[in-house]
This record gives sequence, structure tokens and C-alpha cells, in this order.
Amino acid sequence: MGQIYDVRGCKIRIKFMTKQIISLSENAAKRIMEIMSSAEKKSLGVRVGVKSGGCAGMSYVMEYTKEINPNDEVIEDKGVKVFIDSAAVMYLLGTEMDYKKDDFSSSFVFNNPNETERCGCGESFKI
Repeated sequence: MGQIYDVRGCKIRIKFMTKQIISLSENAAKRIMEIMSSAEKKSLGVRVGVKSGGCAGMSYVMEYTKEINPNDEVIEDKGVKVFIDSAAVMYLLGTEMDYKKDDFSSSFVFNNPNETERCGCGESFKI
């Protein structure tokens, strides 16, 4: 905890945010490492964001990052760098990113505590 003084000279305690915007499961970190090992040399990591669209109104977006945007939040977790689009931060707070693989499909899954609704196919969400 940090301390600052108000105008009357009294100490005020400030609680700093210690939780990351996004945390990665072991499976997600491992899959990102695999993806990055075969990515173009100019790629620095992956960027996560949100966009309007889908049944419920918003969907998650992932893409390679070739440059750091000045307002990006950079998360380093389990040996992986994830860049968070600044416009998506408020939608992603407390989210866990996982990677699921079964017999017929594989995908990154976002376990977002802020979601109030998710479409039936799981591709979009509402906050």
C-alpha cells in the first residue's frame, strides 16, 4: 500500500490494483508459445481486444502484434507476452484466458466474470 498526504497533513492509504487484466491458464500460455514459435520474426506477441458484433453484441479478437501501441497494456504471464488493446481493458478486467481442445475443435476460451450474457454458439458476449 502506498501513502499520500491530503491537504491537512493526514495520511491516507491507497490500495493499488494488483490483479492483472487477464490471466492465462497453463494451456493458453503453452498454445501461445507454440503459435509464436511459428509466427513471423517481426511479431512481438498476441494482442487481445473486443469488437462489436455477434449475436450478443461483442466478440473477442486475437491477432499478432508487430508493434507496441503506446496505450496497450502489456501482460506477462507464464513466459508469454499478451498485449491488451486499451479500448478493451474495461471489458476484460479479471478475465482468464484458456485454451480448449477436443476431438473436433480447438479454441481460446475467455472466462470473463463481467459477462452478463453469452450467445448459444459461445462466439459473442454482452457486458
